This record gives sequence, C-alpha cells and structure tokens, in this order.
Amino acid sequence: MRCPRCHADDTKVIDSRESDEGTAIRRRRSCGQCNQRFTTYERMEEVPLVVTKSSGGKQPFDRSKIEVGVSAAAKGRPITAEQIEVLAEEVEDEMRLAGGEVTSAMVGRAVLERLRCLDEVVYLRFASVYKGFDAAADFQRELVLLKKMQASPA
Repeated sequence: MRCPRCHADDTKVIDSRESDEGTAIRRRRSCGQCNQRFTTYERMEEVPLVVTKSSGGKQPFDRSKIEVGVSAAAKGRPITAEQIEVLAEEVEDEMRLAGGEVTSAMVGRAVLERLRCLDEVVYLRFASVYKGFDAAADFQRELVLLKKMQASPA
C-alpha cells in the first residue's frame, strides 16, 4: 500500500480490526519513510449478478422483482411478508452460487421450487404467469405435475 503523503511503497500494518459489522477490515498503517500514519479499509468485492432474459437481453438481478411477483401470487393467502423475503433471499443466494450470470428460467424454477413447499395455490398462481397459461388444461397439467413432485421424494 502506498503512503498517501510521500507515495513510498514501504508501509507497515500496525493494527487490523473488523469494521462495518464484519464486512470490512480496518487497517492502521505507518509509512517507513515519512512516518505518516493512515487508515485503509479492505472490503470484499461483490460480483454483480446478471440475469439473461429469454429475449436475450441482460439486466442486473433484482430481488424485489421476485418479492413483488410472489406477493401478487400470494394475495389473500396465509403467507407473510417475511416468508416472501426469505424466499427471495434464498433464490438470490442460490443464483449467486450458480455464478455471475444466470437465466431468467433458472430464477423462475428456483422460485417455483420454493413455492411448491410453501403453498400450492400460490405455486399455481405464480406458475400460471411464469409459464404463460392460457387454458384450464394448463392448470390441470401443472396440478398433475405438482402432485407427482409431492409424491416422489425430492
């Protein structure tokens, strides 16, 4: 680390501490040439998560879109805002583990997987929009698929 005063490369760490609730490291440094003391902060750089849409366009991942979509599907159902928030966090965590770039299909499947365990009605409502249902037969087909998934161990 260069000294901000004399630009010497020979600086020494005097003290290191966690900062910002453990998300950064605060380092107290001293320059070997001019004895100037200064502080630096070390933070982990978060890789941006990008979603590739089915149309080919790309946009930054936005957890609030999941929350809004699930909230709409859950209207009138016994699902709390906290449950929706946890679901969205879990999906974001899963997508981050998958890499810096994911598809909208991956995000949708992750949401549906969690909704299946949370509430069948909300699952079907979300699936109807996500999968573009346009007939009652689509609901019947999805319900059969839902029952098969519940019958077989995950």
